[in-house]
Amino acid sequence: MSENQNLLAEQRRALILDEVRRRGGVRVNELTRRLGVSDMTVRRDLDALARQGVVEKVHGGAVPVVEASTHEPGFEAKSGLELTAKEDIARTAAELVAPGSAIALSGGTTTYALAHHLVDVPDLTVVTNSVRVADVFHSAQRTSGQRQGAATVVLTGGVRTPSDSLVGPVADQAIAALHFDVLFLGVHGISAEAGLSTPNLAEAETNRRLVQSARRVVVVADHTKWGTVGLSSFATLDQVDTLVTDSGMPAAARAEISDHLRLVVAGEPEDDTDI
Repeated sequence: MSENQNLLAEQRRALILDEVRRRGGVRVNELTRRLGVSDMTVRRDLDALARQGVVEKVHGGAVPVVEASTHEPGFEAKSGLELTAKEDIARTAAELVAPGSAIALSGGTTTYALAHHLVDVPDLTVVTNSVRVADVFHSAQRTSGQRQGAATVVLTGGVRTPSDSLVGPVADQAIAALHFDVLFLGVHGISAEAGLSTPNLAEAETNRRLVQSARRVVVVADHTKWGTVGLSSFATLDQVDTLVTDSGMPAAARAEISDHLRLVVAGEPEDDTDI
């Protein structure tokens, strides 16, 4: 990590979290030297990361939280993580959406960020099992009125998860009867061996239905999702057409991912961005 006193709190915390995960732990005095900030600032950053459940504070520093494969953080806990990366990914993924297409957005904080970039794309039909995503489009319509070309939103029914997704038999049946051009899918974890995974068994089945109903599958996931494995796998990497991620994805992971699917890194040049 380079020293920079002008880093935003969010950027500092992302750097600290990456360091904790990479090294298996950090000390406060190391972070103060590397970031060029006071130990009080570092301790506040560690407090914030601990509240989000991603690090555990120990005497003199912090270590990563070892999560069980069944652990499912809530929407609010996840919404504070990797904000810049998610925004970059959302902006890049939005460029892949053609006016007039039928798309699906799964639950998740990255798809929620993506939804904000899609409210002005004309004549979309949006299928989603995310209460939060549906609210983005409905709020936009309430603010601007029923304008011509506003998105038609189809919200599936189902049982609400901690991440505010609707899952279960009702959601599965609704999705199975639909067909959409592109699915934008947020994930809990992604790896070469386990593919796409989630800690929620019911959500895994609903995600399988989403994948089956889509002509093309685009995963939107920041680099911290690589190597994470949840309880239940619901798709292999070969079932995914495109992964949109951020520049923090390591080179080795990029090479491994590119063996299976098209990789788009937000902020980096890419030859063909048309779906």
